[in-house]
Amino acid sequence: MKLALSPSRASDYQQCPLLYRFRALDKLPEPKTVAQVKGTLVHACLEDMHSWPKQERTYPAVVKRLKPNWANMCEEDPELTQLVPEAETLDFLVECRSLLRGYFEMENPQGFDAHACEMFVDTTLPNGVPVRGFIDRVDIAPTGEVRVVDYKTGKKPIPRFSDQAKFQMRFYALVWWRLHGVIPHQLRLMYLKVSDSLFLAPSKEELEYFERDLGDLWEKIMGDLREQSFKTKTSKLCNWCPHQNLCPEFGGTPPEFPAAAVVNS
Repeated sequence: MKLALSPSRASDYQQCPLLYRFRALDKLPEPKTVAQVKGTLVHACLEDMHSWPKQERTYPAVVKRLKPNWANMCEEDPELTQLVPEAETLDFLVECRSLLRGYFEMENPQGFDAHACEMFVDTTLPNGVPVRGFIDRVDIAPTGEVRVVDYKTGKKPIPRFSDQAKFQMRFYALVWWRLHGVIPHQLRLMYLKVSDSLFLAPSKEELEYFERDLGDLWEKIMGDLREQSFKTKTSKLCNWCPHQNLCPEFGGTPPEFPAAAVVNS
Protein backbone atom coordinates (compact mmCIF):
# COMPACT_ATOMS: atom_id res chain seq x y z
CA MET A 1 0.00 0.00 0.00
CA LYS A 2 1.34 3.44 -0.92
CA LEU A 3 2.13 5.96 1.75
CA ALA A 4 -0.71 8.24 2.82
CA LEU A 5 -1.35 10.66 5.63
CA SER A 6 -3.70 9.71 8.45
CA PRO A 7 -4.34 11.53 11.74
CA SER A 8 -2.19 8.98 13.59
CA ARG A 9 0.74 9.16 11.20
CA ALA A 10 0.57 12.96 11.08
CA SER A 11 0.69 13.01 14.87
CA ASP A 12 3.66 10.61 14.82
CA TYR A 13 5.65 12.88 12.51
CA GLN A 14 4.86 15.99 14.51
CA GLN A 15 5.91 14.18 17.68
CA CYS A 16 9.09 12.70 16.19
CA PRO A 17 9.98 12.14 12.51
CA LEU A 18 11.91 8.97 13.40
CA LEU A 19 8.84 7.56 15.14
CA TYR A 20 6.90 8.20 11.93
CA ARG A 21 9.53 6.27 10.01
CA PHE A 22 9.41 3.33 12.43
CA ARG A 23 5.62 3.09 12.13
CA ALA A 24 4.86 4.12 8.55
CA LEU A 25 7.94 2.84 6.71
CA ASP A 26 9.58 0.13 8.82
CA LYS A 27 6.19 -0.97 10.17
CA LEU A 28 7.82 -2.22 13.34
CA PRO A 29 5.55 -4.30 15.58
CA GLU A 30 4.39 -2.75 18.83
CA PRO A 31 2.79 -4.37 21.86
CA LYS A 32 -0.90 -3.65 22.31
CA THR A 33 -2.09 -1.96 25.47
CA VAL A 34 -5.15 -2.73 27.56
CA ALA A 35 -6.46 0.77 26.83
CA GLN A 36 -6.20 0.22 23.06
CA VAL A 37 -7.93 -3.14 23.24
CA LYS A 38 -10.67 -1.72 25.44
CA GLY A 39 -11.30 0.99 22.87
CA THR A 40 -11.46 -1.55 20.04
CA LEU A 41 -14.02 -3.64 21.90
CA VAL A 42 -16.26 -0.69 22.79
CA HIS A 43 -16.11 0.62 19.22
CA ALA A 44 -17.14 -2.82 17.91
CA CYS A 45 -20.15 -2.95 20.22
CA LEU A 46 -21.32 0.53 19.22
CA GLU A 47 -20.87 -0.33 15.56
CA ASP A 48 -23.03 -3.43 16.06
CA MET A 49 -25.72 -1.42 17.82
CA HIS A 50 -26.07 1.19 15.10
CA SER A 51 -26.80 -1.57 12.58
CA TRP A 52 -29.87 -2.73 14.55
CA PRO A 53 -33.45 -1.47 14.22
CA LYS A 54 -34.02 1.63 16.36
CA GLN A 55 -36.14 -0.05 19.03
CA GLU A 56 -33.40 -2.61 19.72
CA ARG A 57 -30.70 -0.03 20.44
CA THR A 58 -30.74 -0.22 24.22
CA TYR A 59 -28.02 -0.26 26.86
CA PRO A 60 -28.72 -3.85 28.03
CA ALA A 61 -28.71 -5.10 24.45
CA VAL A 62 -25.36 -3.53 23.55
CA VAL A 63 -23.78 -4.72 26.80
CA LYS A 64 -24.63 -8.27 25.70
CA ARG A 65 -22.33 -7.76 22.73
CA LEU A 66 -19.26 -7.38 24.95
CA LYS A 67 -18.60 -11.08 25.57
CA PRO A 68 -19.13 -12.34 22.00
CA ASN A 69 -17.10 -9.49 20.52
CA TRP A 70 -14.32 -10.12 23.02
CA ALA A 71 -14.37 -13.82 22.14
CA ASN A 72 -14.08 -12.93 18.44
CA MET A 73 -11.16 -10.59 19.13
CA CYS A 74 -9.33 -13.26 21.15
CA GLU A 75 -9.93 -15.84 18.42
CA GLU A 76 -8.39 -13.51 15.84
CA ASP A 77 -5.51 -12.56 18.14
CA PRO A 78 -4.81 -15.20 20.85
CA GLU A 79 -2.18 -12.91 22.42
CA LEU A 80 -5.02 -10.81 23.82
CA THR A 81 -5.65 -13.54 26.40
CA GLN A 82 -2.17 -12.83 27.76
CA LEU A 83 -2.76 -9.08 27.81
CA VAL A 84 -6.06 -9.59 29.64
CA PRO A 85 -5.78 -12.91 31.53
CA GLU A 86 -8.93 -14.85 32.35
CA ALA A 87 -8.72 -13.82 36.01
CA GLU A 88 -8.90 -10.14 34.93
CA THR A 89 -11.48 -10.51 32.17
CA LEU A 90 -14.50 -9.72 34.34
CA ASP A 91 -13.04 -6.43 35.58
CA PHE A 92 -12.01 -5.59 32.01
CA LEU A 93 -15.54 -6.16 30.70
CA VAL A 94 -17.03 -4.17 33.59
CA GLU A 95 -14.84 -1.21 32.58
CA CYS A 96 -16.03 -1.57 29.00
CA ARG A 97 -19.62 -1.70 30.21
CA SER A 98 -19.07 1.57 32.04
CA LEU A 99 -17.87 3.19 28.81
CA LEU A 100 -21.01 2.01 27.02
CA ARG A 101 -23.07 3.50 29.83
CA GLY A 102 -21.27 6.79 29.24
CA TYR A 103 -22.38 6.71 25.62
CA PHE A 104 -26.05 6.31 26.57
CA GLU A 105 -25.78 9.19 29.03
CA MET A 106 -24.85 11.45 26.12
CA GLU A 107 -27.00 10.21 23.27
CA ASN A 108 -30.20 8.33 22.48
CA PRO A 109 -29.39 6.02 19.54
CA GLN A 110 -33.09 5.33 19.01
CA GLY A 111 -33.59 8.90 17.81
CA PHE A 112 -31.64 8.68 14.55
CA ASP A 113 -30.00 6.32 12.05
CA ALA A 114 -26.27 6.54 11.43
CA HIS A 115 -25.28 7.01 7.81
CA ALA A 116 -22.09 4.97 8.26
CA CYS A 117 -19.94 3.45 11.02
CA GLU A 118 -16.22 2.65 10.91
CA MET A 119 -16.14 4.23 7.46
CA PHE A 120 -12.88 3.84 5.53
CA VAL A 121 -11.92 6.94 3.55
CA ASP A 122 -9.11 7.06 1.00
CA THR A 123 -8.50 9.90 -1.42
CA THR A 124 -6.00 12.49 -2.64
CA LEU A 125 -6.54 16.12 -1.73
CA PRO A 126 -6.44 18.82 -4.43
CA ASN A 127 -2.94 19.77 -3.26
CA GLY A 128 -1.71 16.24 -3.94
CA VAL A 129 -1.65 14.92 -0.38
CA PRO A 130 -2.87 11.30 -0.18
CA VAL A 131 -5.07 10.75 2.87
CA ARG A 132 -6.83 7.81 4.45
CA GLY A 133 -8.35 6.64 7.69
CA PHE A 134 -11.45 5.39 9.48
CA ILE A 135 -14.29 7.64 10.64
CA ASP A 136 -16.09 6.21 13.67
CA ARG A 137 -19.50 7.46 12.58
CA VAL A 138 -21.16 9.79 10.10
CA ASP A 139 -24.73 11.05 10.57
CA ILE A 140 -26.71 12.85 7.88
CA ALA A 141 -29.84 14.75 8.89
CA PRO A 142 -32.98 14.68 6.71
CA THR A 143 -32.19 18.31 5.85
CA GLY A 144 -28.70 17.32 4.64
CA GLU A 145 -26.46 18.49 7.50
CA VAL A 146 -23.54 16.17 8.17
CA ARG A 147 -22.16 15.27 11.58
CA VAL A 148 -18.83 13.48 12.02
CA VAL A 149 -18.52 11.61 15.32
CA ASP A 150 -15.50 10.10 17.05
CA TYR A 151 -15.64 7.99 20.23
CA LYS A 152 -12.89 8.45 22.80
CA THR A 153 -12.49 5.84 25.54
CA GLY A 154 -9.60 7.55 27.33
CA LYS A 155 -9.51 10.61 29.54
CA LYS A 156 -10.76 13.92 28.22
CA PRO A 157 -7.72 16.21 27.85
CA ILE A 158 -7.65 19.65 29.36
CA PRO A 159 -8.16 22.35 26.70
CA ARG A 160 -4.46 23.09 26.16
CA PHE A 161 -3.81 19.42 25.38
CA SER A 162 -6.78 18.90 23.06
CA ASP A 163 -5.01 19.90 19.83
CA GLN A 164 -4.42 16.31 18.71
CA ALA A 165 -8.10 15.41 19.04
CA LYS A 166 -9.14 18.56 17.19
CA PHE A 167 -6.58 17.80 14.47
CA GLN A 168 -8.15 14.39 13.92
CA MET A 169 -11.64 15.83 13.57
CA ARG A 170 -10.58 18.61 11.20
CA PHE A 171 -8.75 15.98 9.17
CA TYR A 172 -11.91 13.93 8.66
CA ALA A 173 -14.00 17.05 8.05
CA LEU A 174 -11.60 18.03 5.27
CA VAL A 175 -11.60 14.54 3.76
CA TRP A 176 -15.42 14.39 3.81
CA TRP A 177 -15.64 17.82 2.18
CA ARG A 178 -13.23 16.88 -0.60
CA LEU A 179 -14.95 13.55 -1.20
CA HIS A 180 -18.56 14.74 -1.12
CA GLY A 181 -18.48 18.52 -1.59
CA VAL A 182 -20.20 19.15 1.75
CA ILE A 183 -18.54 20.65 4.82
CA PRO A 184 -19.71 18.81 7.95
CA HIS A 185 -22.02 20.96 10.03
CA GLN A 186 -20.73 19.51 13.28
CA LEU A 187 -17.73 17.52 14.53
CA ARG A 188 -18.33 15.71 17.80
CA LEU A 189 -15.79 14.02 20.05
CA MET A 190 -17.63 11.83 22.57
CA TYR A 191 -15.55 11.12 25.69
CA LEU A 192 -17.33 8.04 26.99
CA LYS A 193 -15.38 7.79 30.23
CA VAL A 194 -16.67 11.12 31.52
CA SER A 195 -19.90 11.40 29.48
CA ASP A 196 -18.79 14.66 27.96
CA SER A 197 -18.40 15.93 24.40
CA LEU A 198 -16.30 18.41 22.49
CA PHE A 199 -18.01 20.09 19.53
CA LEU A 200 -16.45 21.82 16.56
CA ALA A 201 -18.11 23.59 13.62
CA PRO A 202 -15.50 23.97 10.85
CA SER A 203 -15.68 26.76 8.31
CA LYS A 204 -14.54 26.64 4.69
CA GLU A 205 -11.66 29.02 5.45
CA GLU A 206 -10.55 26.93 8.42
CA LEU A 207 -10.46 23.74 6.36
CA GLU A 208 -8.60 25.47 3.54
CA TYR A 209 -5.92 26.60 5.99
CA PHE A 210 -5.81 23.10 7.46
CA GLU A 211 -5.41 21.62 3.99
CA ARG A 212 -2.48 23.93 3.35
CA ASP A 213 -0.87 22.84 6.63
CA LEU A 214 -1.28 19.18 5.63
CA GLY A 215 0.45 20.01 2.35
CA ASP A 216 3.39 21.53 4.22
CA LEU A 217 3.58 18.51 6.51
CA TRP A 218 3.47 16.06 3.60
CA GLU A 219 6.24 17.93 1.79
CA LYS A 220 8.45 17.62 4.88
CA ILE A 221 7.78 13.88 4.99
CA MET A 222 8.55 13.51 1.29
CA GLY A 223 11.76 15.51 1.75
CA ASP A 224 12.88 13.20 4.55
CA LEU A 225 12.00 10.22 2.39
CA ARG A 226 14.06 11.50 -0.54
CA GLU A 227 17.01 12.06 1.78
CA GLN A 228 16.29 8.81 3.64
CA SER A 229 16.76 10.71 6.87
CA PHE A 230 14.09 11.07 9.56
CA LYS A 231 15.47 13.03 12.48
CA THR A 232 14.76 12.47 16.16
CA LYS A 233 12.76 14.89 18.28
CA THR A 234 12.94 14.35 22.02
CA SER A 235 10.18 15.15 24.48
CA LYS A 236 8.52 13.75 27.59
CA LEU A 237 6.68 11.36 25.27
CA CYS A 238 9.96 9.49 24.69
CA ASN A 239 9.30 7.74 28.01
CA TRP A 240 6.37 5.90 26.38
CA CYS A 241 8.01 5.16 23.03
CA PRO A 242 8.19 1.41 22.29
CA HIS A 243 11.25 1.86 20.07
CA GLN A 244 13.78 3.42 22.45
CA ASN A 245 16.18 0.54 21.84
CA LEU A 246 16.45 1.60 18.17
CA CYS A 247 16.66 5.34 18.80
CA PRO A 248 20.05 7.13 18.55
CA GLU A 249 18.98 9.43 21.41
CA PHE A 250 19.05 6.37 23.68
CA GLY A 251 22.12 4.69 22.24
CA GLY A 252 20.25 2.60 19.66
CA THR A 253 20.70 2.13 15.93
CA PRO A 254 17.73 2.25 13.52
CA PRO A 255 17.36 -0.65 11.08
CA GLU A 256 18.52 -0.26 7.50
CA PHE A 257 16.30 2.15 5.60
CA PRO A 258 13.52 0.13 3.92
CA ALA A 259 13.99 0.16 0.15
CA ALA A 260 10.30 -0.60 -0.40
CA ALA A 261 9.42 2.73 1.20
CA VAL A 262 11.12 4.60 -1.64
CA VAL A 263 9.51 2.43 -4.30
CA ASN A 264 5.99 2.78 -2.88
CA SER A 265 6.11 6.51 -2.13
